[in-house]
Amino acid sequence: MTNPIRLVTRSSRLAMWQAEHVAALLNQVGFETELVPVQTIGDKVLDRTLAKIGAKGVFTEELEESLRRGETHLAVHSAKDVQSTIPEDLELLAFLEREKVNDVVLSFQEDFSLAKPGILLGTSSTRRKAQLRRYAPHAETAEARGNLQTRLRKLEEGQYDALVLAYAGVHRMGYEHLVRHELSTTQFVPATGQGSIAVECAAGLDADLKTRLKAALDHAPTHTCLLAERAFLHRMEGGCSIPSFALATLLDDSTIRLEAGIISLDGEEEVKVVQTGSDAVILGEAVAQEVLARGGRAILAAIRAAQR
Repeated sequence: MTNPIRLVTRSSRLAMWQAEHVAALLNQVGFETELVPVQTIGDKVLDRTLAKIGAKGVFTEELEESLRRGETHLAVHSAKDVQSTIPEDLELLAFLEREKVNDVVLSFQEDFSLAKPGILLGTSSTRRKAQLRRYAPHAETAEARGNLQTRLRKLEEGQYDALVLAYAGVHRMGYEHLVRHELSTTQFVPATGQGSIAVECAAGLDADLKTRLKAALDHAPTHTCLLAERAFLHRMEGGCSIPSFALATLLDDSTIRLEAGIISLDGEEEVKVVQTGSDAVILGEAVAQEVLARGGRAILAAIRAAQR
């Protein structure tokens, strides 16, 4: 191509790493690339929780507008930040191969123990706060907004004893040496899409170009798993402010296992369902329906009432 493929991305170091990774994969198959960094409302508004900002696409909306205006060809997102409903004029073209999905606990204290009473853990995730209240009730949580480097600066200043983050970002930024605990996905089931990079485009982008871009970027097993997780999230009408969770894995070439559910804000109630199936979307919707029927609908209503 004579013109470069323009990739719009958030401007944080982690987001830029992700966009550079996508660019490198495209460069390998002959595409020229150009990065277009922007700030989203989620990057600008740091004095409120994500639930209180109100917008559904707090980390994606500005990137999507760039696609709509034809200024860029692809938007690069953390897959867990992508809202459950994609507008008809846009589409998720590819999901890159997934990193380890676990949440981890970071601390500058080499002898830090998650079992120690009275510890203060920083996290901006509604899901993580609820799971910690259930599975580590002796710990306190505090809001920790900002990019990874900002959060680590606050940690070093002593605002928290530790941070709870996704391993993928920690690994990509080279902070594994600060990991003191890796949280089991048995209790701390991750957010939909955690560990993967999503690539979005305008639905009207040239079909042949889309085929070539997808071939260079998409990891089919990851894509299948995320279709199941996102179908669950869509049926739950979830987003960043809802403490739902979902993790799909492939048992073999034709069987998907999906573990998903929702937890109350105080951690007292949790509905978790595990099912297997061969159709990702049907499986995701079926699991969501069972979660709602088994008490998830009441938990969801209570959460939304509390967040008004």
